[in-house]
Amino acid sequence: MLLFDAHCHLQDKRYAGRLPVVMARACAAGVSRMACCGSEEQDWEAVRKIALEYKMVLPSFGLYPLNVPNRSKQWREQLKSFLLSIPSGVGEIGLDNSVEPGNNVEQEKVFVAQLHLARELQRPVTIHCRKAWGRLLEILKQEGGVKHGGIVHTYSGSPELVHPLEDFGVSISFSGAITRDGNKRGCKSLQTVSKERLLLETDSPDIIPVGAEGTCNEPANLPLVARAAALLLNEPVETVAELTCRNAERLFRSVVIPDLIGNPEKSKTGFPLSRE
Repeated sequence: MLLFDAHCHLQDKRYAGRLPVVMARACAAGVSRMACCGSEEQDWEAVRKIALEYKMVLPSFGLYPLNVPNRSKQWREQLKSFLLSIPSGVGEIGLDNSVEPGNNVEQEKVFVAQLHLARELQRPVTIHCRKAWGRLLEILKQEGGVKHGGIVHTYSGSPELVHPLEDFGVSISFSGAITRDGNKRGCKSLQTVSKERLLLETDSPDIIPVGAEGTCNEPANLPLVARAAALLLNEPVETVAELTCRNAERLFRSVVIPDLIGNPEKSKTGFPLSRE
């Protein structure tokens, strides 16, 4: 069973000094691809280095909404430079109205600028949204959706918003939050997503699934998310794994490192990327 972690943060300092072990555990768990998102200018180089070292990692670079106030004057030029330096997506970007004082106007300006950059470079986007669903839909409508695909990751919106979001070209990704008791809205939303738009993620090192060991989430815990999704969909876990892996590969096809296109057997580090 192969799995694709559609959203994680391998550059996080909580993995410092032990990333090789984390990657080996992911491989042993059947996680053959990982989409790793940068969230601020200071971590983009770390994401790039990880993607160059571990060929199963598909990088994205973006400004996370809560990091918008800390951006440099040259942030857009630097972002474009990173996007051109390696096959990559645009993310993690988006809107977050969960903190006070808010900076909604500034967030939206940066979000739209990154959507434009993704369109210019023909890249998929990874979108974060918290307590800003109405405004997200308005902006996606204003921008004509995402032209080259995208994800709303760790989906926390209502089931009623799923199909309107899909109509704008985005896929919907679910994390370990669906393993938690009482998350009825998240479970209903997962059951609402069109099969061709469904993705799974860990959002590691955060959102540890129920049943995982330790206090730091890892891509190796993705099978726990897949099993929870399979129960909700009343499907074999192998079917859900294959479906979501295929959906993610289709979305990220423009980001796949060129020497892995086709039927790769191993990465630069020797980790297998396909299994019989």
